[in-house]
Amino acid sequence: MTNDDTLHLVTGGTGKTGRRVANRLMERGLPVRIGSRSAALPFDWTREDTYGPALAGAGAVYLSYQPDLAAPGAPQTIAAFTEAAVKAGVRRIVLLSGRGEPEAAECEDVVRASGLEWTVLRCSWFAQNFSEDHLLDPVRAGEVALPAGDVPEPFVDAADIADAAVAALTQDGHHGEVYELTGPRALTFARAVAEIGAAAGRDVAYVPVPLDAYLGVLAEHGVPDEVGGLLAYLFGTVLDGRNAAPADGVRRALGREPADFTDYARATAATGVWNP
Repeated sequence: MTNDDTLHLVTGGTGKTGRRVANRLMERGLPVRIGSRSAALPFDWTREDTYGPALAGAGAVYLSYQPDLAAPGAPQTIAAFTEAAVKAGVRRIVLLSGRGEPEAAECEDVVRASGLEWTVLRCSWFAQNFSEDHLLDPVRAGEVALPAGDVPEPFVDAADIADAAVAALTQDGHHGEVYELTGPRALTFARAVAEIGAAAGRDVAYVPVPLDAYLGVLAEHGVPDEVGGLLAYLFGTVLDGRNAAPADGVRRALGREPADFTDYARATAATGVWNP
């Protein structure tokens, strides 16, 4: 177990999972340093000169890489970061990884070979993509158009990811573990949108579209090429059924069942975030 005075560096500390990890650590009274470009001590994945200062004095790290571990050059960046972590005296690292992504697995190998105490969290699609990311505006507008077909996905709640990350960062017994974090059941994007509409008390339509048409609309709206490329990979390659089966990672990491998508939809609708 980490000491009460262990400094925890949370990269991506303002993102969907990093923000929740940082908040949970701070609620326990544990020292936290947010790793982001906007932090008091700036951290930028594209600038290796920011790694050392951000890691200085840290004993544990939550590694959430942007834009994605499947992005070109990610293994080299992760290697440079883990080398800097070892030099800084970091003891424990928890990697947020992608489920069913061979490119992410290469980054996992880098972390395994680092010599640090490591834990890997392989995650399916986040439920919060519908409320804190690129799908929020379409839900508010009442129409979600995606090239997802009818392949089911066991959406995982970001709160479960954060709980698993904090457990791995602060408790012994997680070294060398790979936890595949999913929700308890798989549902299609059409079904997920229907559950969101029901919870919000609104008509929200799901419209299947071809991948090329979807990417074309993104480009017309000024979405950066790297984001479009990542979505093309996720929808065109990873969403092929390889991840349809729910996994037991939440139960193994936390000793409880994962949150269900219906519970996420009801709790999120209650905040009013989906109201136009």
